Amino acid sequence: MPRLFVTGHATHPQWRMATALVLAQLRGQMALPDHAAAPTLGIVYLTDAYAAHAEEILDLLGAELPEVTDWTGTAALGIAAGAAEYIDEPALAVMLCDIPADRYRVFSGVAPLAAPGFSSFDAHAVLVHADAALPDLPELLSELAERTTGGYLFGGIAGVRPGGVQFAVGGDGNIRGQGSASGVFRGGMSGVAFGEGVRLVSRVTQGCRPVGPVHRITAAQDNVVTALDGQPALQVLLDELQVDLNEPHEALPRVRATLAGLSSDDDLPHDGPADALVRRTGDFGADTRVRHIIGLDPSRQGVALADRVTPGMRLAFCERNAAAARADLVRICAEIREELEPEDLPLATAAALAAPEAEAAPHPARRIAGAVYVSCSGRGGPHFGGPNAEMQIVRRALGDVPLVGFFAGGEIARHHLYGYTGVLTVFVAGDDA
Repeated sequence: MPRLFVTGHATHPQWRMATALVLAQLRGQMALPDHAAAPTLGIVYLTDAYAAHAEEILDLLGAELPEVTDWTGTAALGIAAGAAEYIDEPALAVMLCDIPADRYRVFSGVAPLAAPGFSSFDAHAVLVHADAALPDLPELLSELAERTTGGYLFGGIAGVRPGGVQFAVGGDGNIRGQGSASGVFRGGMSGVAFGEGVRLVSRVTQGCRPVGPVHRITAAQDNVVTALDGQPALQVLLDELQVDLNEPHEALPRVRATLAGLSSDDDLPHDGPADALVRRTGDFGADTRVRHIIGLDPSRQGVALADRVTPGMRLAFCERNAAAARADLVRICAEIREELEPEDLPLATAAALAAPEAEAAPHPARRIAGAVYVSCSGRGGPHFGGPNAEMQIVRRALGDVPLVGFFAGGEIARHHLYGYTGVLTVFVAGDDA
């Protein structure tokens, strides 16, 4: 059975001290039973405060951990590790993964991922780090998904500032096409692709609830919806919010707090009902993209959205709040645990799952070797009620598993680019992982 991944994280005004603290944690865990003793793949996330020292940090990590031959990661406005969130402060998080070297490939703009059948390695799923200024990103994500056998991407846009730092080092310290580059890149897209032998389970949390029924867009131009189910779109919105534009002090705050969940027929089951984009639990599934309402057009009775829309798409107006976000985050963690827990539990698994939080140390019996969580930079602890609250919810609901992540300027799941969501992906520990 693959061993548990090892993690380390720290904050300190001096990057050398933070890196030393992380290395001490990693070495301590590597010496523990059931943990990876000689991992080869490292995932590094650091906040923008350390971006200027990215090459020095990677060089130090590589020198102190020579067994780790491959690195991926990025700098972001905020990062996460375990139950901690580091936002707008100098911080570093590292996870070392116990995955056979022939089951993954690091890629970057100078060493792109080959399509299936064109190399000795076929990608099944991909962890993606993308730059905020990358043009035509949705199209690039669709193209990248087509280069995999599973069609699944997960990751995010590393912050909102263009030219952000990314890490991509493979094999003997560089990757084909990289030349003498250090493994630290600025801009573009990079990450690591996993083969079919690496089992992943991933879920998306939207953290919002519909305020009305699902509609079909029957008239639209560019990003403006003018008709829903044949009715003026603006009037449909106002009726569902129970507000009147003649009373703007009451109406406009409600409209600003409202968003639109969009989905196309291609994203929905072909034999599904018209309201298939809303789950039975009252929340949106992963095939729905939630977009902001950016304006109203009374002359055309239109509602302008932060995305292009076309007739035939499905739309449901929705709203976000802390209670919905917490409930939906707990839901995806519960779904992951339910999928991984067999009906007949071995004694070791039952004991690990029954342990109270204080005793719930990472354990391979839980079948989670490690996890990556990418959340929107507009979420984080404050949106959930306090500092570190989002990650503490994940820990309580999923268990104390090895986890790192970052707060993104846009989240990636499947071939879609989301906003204001969380994407949780776990690496399954088992004979087939």
